[in-house]
Amino acid sequence: MTQLLGHPIADQTSTNQPLVGVVLAIQANYYYVQVDASGDRPVQMLPLCTRRSRLKKIGQQVMVGDRVHVEEPDWESGRAAICHIEERRSQLDRPPVANADQILLIFALAKPALDISQLSRFLIKAESTGIEVCLCLSKSDLVPTPHRDAWRDRLRAWGYDPVMISSYTGLGIEVLADRLDERVTIVSGPSGVGKSSLINMLVPAAKLRTSAVSGRLERGRHTTRHVALFEMPKGGLLADTPGFNQPDMDASPYDLMNYFPEVRSRLKKRVCQFSDCLHQQEPGCRVRGDWERYEMYLRFLDEALVLQTAKSKKSTPDAALKQKTNSAGEVTYEPRLKSKYRQVSRKTEQQSMQVMKGKVGDWLEDGDDS
Repeated sequence: MTQLLGHPIADQTSTNQPLVGVVLAIQANYYYVQVDASGDRPVQMLPLCTRRSRLKKIGQQVMVGDRVHVEEPDWESGRAAICHIEERRSQLDRPPVANADQILLIFALAKPALDISQLSRFLIKAESTGIEVCLCLSKSDLVPTPHRDAWRDRLRAWGYDPVMISSYTGLGIEVLADRLDERVTIVSGPSGVGKSSLINMLVPAAKLRTSAVSGRLERGRHTTRHVALFEMPKGGLLADTPGFNQPDMDASPYDLMNYFPEVRSRLKKRVCQFSDCLHQQEPGCRVRGDWERYEMYLRFLDEALVLQTAKSKKSTPDAALKQKTNSAGEVTYEPRLKSKYRQVSRKTEQQSMQVMKGKVGDWLEDGDDS
């Protein structure tokens, strides 16, 4: 009897009927698949599943959270082959998780201190997925009650109803567990905010490694290295993901506004005068006003506009100007030569020489054989 992630592998005979399950983790070229209960057979684990070569040939990637069909199970060794992947209802590339119902974004109220700019970047990234966002503030026992209440009121004005928790005292854990019940939830947030500690409390069998926050920098240390799903006692799955301190800001200018609940609520009441309004200085704009994150929205909008300009220049190799960055990090632009006047790159020259060497070698061998 083998034990993995709390699910035993029973000794059963092989069957030709495909079984249905969910991918809980991926390590190297093996997939951990939890097979659904069927008839008298309980929920079981196959930790050494491989992907059929047919799926590999058509480029079908298997992701954590995928609902899959497996065949030829060997219950004694835990081996099987994934032969089919069911249609996904959602898909994220970073972190790579399929079929998620919500994102649990965790930030700490203290150690490290809550940074509203960093929090907003994470919220924008989470909103851009189109998946429901649940905001959770950990280490709430380290701040006074009035401080917690002030943060709760502040974030409600943003459009979020945060759950205040403490993995040390158990504050808010039951409330949070109810929000996770019977759902596939991606746990995300910067390093050091207590994601692994929270999962260990919700799923004791997980036994994730935790680490203290750096005392000098007040930054968390990365303890999670890959994505894995853990089953909660009352149902539902938690996806632990590697923490990172600064998500990529890659939203387009016209999509960015939709990632602010404050903008969405204002546009529901009255529409701006222009359909392409970016809510800067346009006349008749209904979004501009006295809301806390408006200046932050303008700053992020500037970043999005710069990124859009850079992408448009990269996508047009025959543009009149090309961008260059010197050793000091300064960006300059210079005229782009026509293709017939451009110098051939050293990499292209080396590749051409290697091809010629290969051809000459073939000719010499032909000559020797004759």
